[in-house]
This record gives sequence, structure tokens and C-alpha cells, in this order.
Amino acid sequence: MLNLLGEIQIPLLAAMLLGGCMAKAVRVVQSRSIAVALGPTALFPLKLRAPIAVLMCATEFCLGLGLIATSSRIGQGTPAELIRLCTGLMFLVATAALIELRSARPDVGCGCFGEFSQTPVTGRTIVRSALLAAAALGTMELPAITPPQRGQYPVLVAMFLAELTLVGLLSPEIRDVLVRIGYSAPCELRVVNPEQTLAALYRSAQWRKHSHLIADHEPDDIWRELCWRYIAFSTAHDGKDADVVFAVHLEHRRPIVLSALVDTATGAALPWPGSPSKIAHSRQRGTTRPRLARRPDPVPQAEAASIPGVRAQRAMRDLRDYRDMSSPGDR
Repeated sequence: MLNLLGEIQIPLLAAMLLGGCMAKAVRVVQSRSIAVALGPTALFPLKLRAPIAVLMCATEFCLGLGLIATSSRIGQGTPAELIRLCTGLMFLVATAALIELRSARPDVGCGCFGEFSQTPVTGRTIVRSALLAAAALGTMELPAITPPQRGQYPVLVAMFLAELTLVGLLSPEIRDVLVRIGYSAPCELRVVNPEQTLAALYRSAQWRKHSHLIADHEPDDIWRELCWRYIAFSTAHDGKDADVVFAVHLEHRRPIVLSALVDTATGAALPWPGSPSKIAHSRQRGTTRPRLARRPDPVPQAEAASIPGVRAQRAMRDLRDYRDMSSPGDR
């Protein structure tokens, strides 16, 4: 019975490690920023956070593969014991880090499974990490895993389901996944970090069309209004200071991107370089204004209390007036 219980731990631990590594990697690729996968590394100095995040992900990947490779007779002996010992030590360190993170940064999630682990650390998360450490250390002297006998299948399945249920009860990520499946938050309440918005902007057609006008690709100002996040970049137009303002709809995948060129001093809308000829050509052909892809809501108006100055107020108004400069479906 104890051997069966130990044999269950190897695939469970490997699945947890590889799943956590893949979830972190997917979130980093989507946002193009390692900062979104920091988690407990928020306890370290700023310069060390990104390297430690990469090291943690690589360690999880290597240990997950190592547990699978050493589960048979080929890897038995010292290699298997070393991999299982390192796995147990990693979960012990993670438990201590989660306890410290809960005290120092109670607003930060554990980051164990990427974007699914944004809930602040609770006692359940700490207990789960401690139980996984005990499970890894308990398999130190486990022999090679062999196919179970015919009469052992019901017991093995029951034990496996019971342990999965226990891990699920200790995992706040399960609730978040179920909420995402059955509920979609309104865009006004949707949580999209600025790094993800910038990554979506840099991938968009609007950025490729107008980025040559921008000298410094670091934004001068970023603000949010309801379902939109606005990003302003300094530029020049006819010898005057100007701003290129992008509006990015807050969606996790393929957000709509609008753009406008405004005067820095007055906030007046300026024509894009080369755009008058395109507008004249469109009028000569008698075509209607090109229509943007369907949006769930209009571009909201600016509030004077949230964005200081005439420039920001008129920039958002001009984004509405100059929608025809964005080709249909620009994203």
C-alpha cells in the first residue's frame, strides 16, 4: 500500500513542476516581459528578480523531467535519490518564501502557475507547498515504478483521485479557472497590466505604421479610462512639439488599437504625414469612411480630474475624430 502511495507522488510532482513552468513561460511570451512571472522573487533586489525568475522556471523544468526519467529502473539509485531530494528541498524553500511573501507583500500572488496564481498567498498555498515537499522527500527510497497488478487498479485510482482532490482544495487557482470559464469580467473591471498593453501595442499594425515618427520608444505617459489604456509618445511635427497617442482596448488577446497625432501645446489634432493625399483620393472615389472593427464600447471621454491638461482631453477626443485613419481591423 505504501509503495502504491509513493508511486502516485512521482507523476503528481512531475505534473505540478512542468505545469507551473509552462504556465509561467506562456505568460511571459504573451506579455513579452519577465516581470509578470516574478511572484516570490519580489522579495529580492530589483536587479536580481528577472534572473531568479528564469532560474526558478528552468529548475522546475529540469526537476520535472528528472522525476520522469528516474522513475524506471534505468535511473534508479543515486540519480533518482538526488532528483527527489532536490525536489523536496525546492518545495521547502518555496514554503519558506511563501511565508515571508505573505508577511512582506500580502498583495502579491505566489506566481506558481503564471496568470492563474494572482490571488494573494493564503494558508492553503503554504500548506500545499509543504505537503508537496513531504511527498517528494517521502519517495527517496522508492523502488522503480512498475505496472500495477490487475487487482491494484481500483485502489490506485481511488488514492490518485483522493490526492488530486486534496491538492485541488488547497489550490486557489482552481477557483480562478472555474470563474474564468463561467464568467467574463466587464472590460471596465478587467485587470490588464501595463506591460501586457505595451506588448500588444508593439505588435499592432498601428505601431508599425507610426513608430518611425517616434524617437524614443519609451512612453512619456500612460493612463487608463474605463476599457481603454492610453499611451503617449513625444515627437515633432513641422518644427513643433507633438504627441503620438495610442488607445489600446483592454483585452487579453488581439486588442483594438487606435492612434492620433496631437499638438503638445494646444492639444489640437494634426494630420498624419502623407495622410491628406489619402483622404483626398478617398473623397474623389466617393467612398465612405473606412469602418473600424466592431468594438464592444465607444472610446470614452477624458475626465479632467484624471488626466491633467488640455492635451490629454483633446487627445482622446481626436482619437474618436480620427478613427478613419486606422484601417479596418488594425490590431
